[in-house]
Amino acid sequence: MNSDFATQYLKDAALQFRTLKKIADKAIAQVSEDELFRTIDSENNSIALIMKHMAGNMRSRWVDFLTTDGEKPDRHRDTEFIIAEADTKDAIMQRWETGWQYVFDAVEPLTAEDLSMTVLIRDEPHSVIEAINRQLTHYASHVGQIIMLAKHFRQGEWKTLSVARGQSEQFNAKMRKRTGK
Repeated sequence: MNSDFATQYLKDAALQFRTLKKIADKAIAQVSEDELFRTIDSENNSIALIMKHMAGNMRSRWVDFLTTDGEKPDRHRDTEFIIAEADTKDAIMQRWETGWQYVFDAVEPLTAEDLSMTVLIRDEPHSVIEAINRQLTHYASHVGQIIMLAKHFRQGEWKTLSVARGQSEQFNAKMRKRTGK
């Protein structure tokens, strides 16, 4: 594999993970503690449960990423979808931060040479690129759920996380001016 391409891929993967965390954090910051734990119906998860699940997945996938199976034997995935008495806002937030730190600590030191390795997830071999992409898409889907729920709960008080409705042309003009085009 081309070393320049591999290095750029790893740099972008780390950036994409950081971007996902940043936008999720901005959405989470807009909800109340009650809304963090609220579900919209019996078939959906609360923001807190999504965060708890993501943190559990992050620990399992990224701790000893290159050397152990990404489904750790001590992970109990089903419990990630149950709010226990100990699952306070502070506890969920701590898990969330720790989970993301596992991601950054595993991805950011990777080298171009590491991309030629194979890792296991549930005994299934994945190239390092496949494993990274698998987690990027998984986390993006859950961050989308978090944003949708937060936006639903905040409704008229929602502060947009990207270009505001009706502001695309102004945003594009600002970007063209910044880039000189």
